[in-house]
Amino acid sequence: MSVEKRKVVVIGAGSVGTTYVYSLIQTGLVAEIVLIDANHKKVEGEIMDLSHGLPFIPPVRIRAGDYADCADAHLIVVTAGAKQTPGQSRLDLVRTNVSIVADIVQSIKSSDTNAVLVIVTNPVDVLTYAAVKQLDWPKSRIIGSGTVLDTSRFRFMLSRHCGIDPHNIHAYILGEHGDSEVPAWSMTHIAGIAIKDYCKICAKCDSQKTHDRIGRQVRDSAYHIIDYKGSTYYAIGLALVRISQAILRNEHSVLTVSSFLQGEYGLDNVCLSVPCVVGQTGVERIIVAELTANEKKQLADSAKTLASVIAKVIT
Repeated sequence: MSVEKRKVVVIGAGSVGTTYVYSLIQTGLVAEIVLIDANHKKVEGEIMDLSHGLPFIPPVRIRAGDYADCADAHLIVVTAGAKQTPGQSRLDLVRTNVSIVADIVQSIKSSDTNAVLVIVTNPVDVLTYAAVKQLDWPKSRIIGSGTVLDTSRFRFMLSRHCGIDPHNIHAYILGEHGDSEVPAWSMTHIAGIAIKDYCKICAKCDSQKTHDRIGRQVRDSAYHIIDYKGSTYYAIGLALVRISQAILRNEHSVLTVSSFLQGEYGLDNVCLSVPCVVGQTGVERIIVAELTANEKKQLADSAKTLASVIAKVIT
């Protein structure tokens, strides 16, 4: 897929959608970005503001559009929906955003596109599941941003604690993008060394207490940011660029996107995050790793949490 042909449609001109577009236009990754939102004046204002910076970045066309633009898109990213407010969990948003995203998905369906669809709106796992059930597409083409951001937070906090460049840390958050997420410590490596062994070498902390604290910090990060400044958008914008790169460049990258499970990890008929190989067709393969008994239980509990919400709001 050449850069000259790459087209991305972004649905939602709020903070997340526009921050993603702002980050994406600086990469030289795409030729055209189409922004769609029910608030047409907001879209026009955002496009004007972004376009005035085009002389400083690689060539890209940015314009307003409609759902007909999805037909020849390579990637469609949905960020539209009500945002999380202070004191509110991601799952509290579910009824409002299920309705919003259902209408959006129906409009995408009518375009008869072959694009990969990335759901970002929260609660992302529930809404990804809703999109899978609404579309008769290969399930691999419908993914959620999942815990790609949580995984980045995990690596950052490990980096800060251990004094190691985050690029040299492999670590994953599994399960729900939310309160039941699971830090996969058994899959965590620094410089190729399993964390349980690295902690012995480092000897900086009581490893279990520190692990519990870091896990809580990762889980609660969004709540703190929302309390402080109202919403999160910078890091998720960059996380979406990373997902976009994997898809548009066909990188076969391992990312913890939310995908539909059909028996993997003993789970079925639910969308949540596990390591997936991501390329131009979406999820090419789900990697089933060997987890500890406690991690397996936590992941199963996370799936149950999501399944209970799905049963209440999706028929």
